[in-house]
Amino acid sequence: MRKTAPRLGFAGALAAVLLLGGIATGPTAQADERHGKEPTLADLAQRHGRYFGSATDNPELVDEPYKALLGSEFDQITPGNGMKWYATEPQQGVFDFSQGDEIVNLARANRQKVRGHTLVWHSQLPAWLTEREWTARELRAVLKKHVQAEVRHYRGKVFAWDVVNEAFNEDGTYRESVFYKTLGPGYIADALRWAHQADPRVKLYLNDYNIEAIGPKSDAYYKLAKELKAKGVPLHGIGLQAHLALQYGYPTTLEDNLRRFSRLGLDTSLTEVDIRMQLPATEEKLAQQAEWYRDLTEACLAVRRCVGITLWDYTDKYSWIPAFFPGEGAALPWDEQLAPKPAYFALREALGGR
Repeated sequence: MRKTAPRLGFAGALAAVLLLGGIATGPTAQADERHGKEPTLADLAQRHGRYFGSATDNPELVDEPYKALLGSEFDQITPGNGMKWYATEPQQGVFDFSQGDEIVNLARANRQKVRGHTLVWHSQLPAWLTEREWTARELRAVLKKHVQAEVRHYRGKVFAWDVVNEAFNEDGTYRESVFYKTLGPGYIADALRWAHQADPRVKLYLNDYNIEAIGPKSDAYYKLAKELKAKGVPLHGIGLQAHLALQYGYPTTLEDNLRRFSRLGLDTSLTEVDIRMQLPATEEKLAQQAEWYRDLTEACLAVRRCVGITLWDYTDKYSWIPAFFPGEGAALPWDEQLAPKPAYFALREALGGR
């Protein structure tokens, strides 16, 4: 059963902003409170042994107010695009890690940890990879070289990798990517093994959307994870993207789903969280969105091996939603002016803050 808590409307959110008097951070929540500062979302999450992060992308880093909030409110960053294949190996065998490096360096300066995203995905691949036919032997060598080169480059600089991203269709069948069609389903185990060889300490995840609730797609991941674990393949966690939409309903079996992966000995993370709505945003929709943010945070806190939550960027100013879902948006806890919305205060409440 989902818990409920008082909802903040526009007036309540505004009052809370005035009470906060700005958002600041320090090395610990206790230090903040001693100096009269409100603890950040990251500070509050750390009290539960969790991280609270945000994705970001390189073009946004020239926005200084945005960059300041990114560096102060969160303790984890995911590069939205800079570590994907098209960016890191634009020509075969020619690697460019500059975009990922920029975000890693920013995170290190802010004492934030970095989630690597993503090594193997059917999308955002360079033309040299997609515009020719490969034999299984050729593509296997290409895949191994890419995975190991990138993981070695970021060895010791990232705490986890989304090794394979979005491997299944909605009905639980394998997505027919170039990797699946050429190499078969074994490419997933191979990619995990190669990543582990390149960095034995990094946590290795499979990551996907629409697997928050128990159903055919999440069942496919559960079955695959169980098989991989039985074979000794190095898999450490499942990333549930949590791109939700108000019009499709809340995934009420989220907590149960997190628990069943935990019982396999796996960590879980909510890796790309946003909750979109059909525009225009109304006070009622924003209140419902806030409740959902609260609910998914409480679900993660209720499961010991749910290790953290990452927003898919934290502000509507840089959300991917409007470009991909016309007529939808307002998906994140901060608005386009970087002002906190009711969802932000719901997150604070769920994490035990004011």
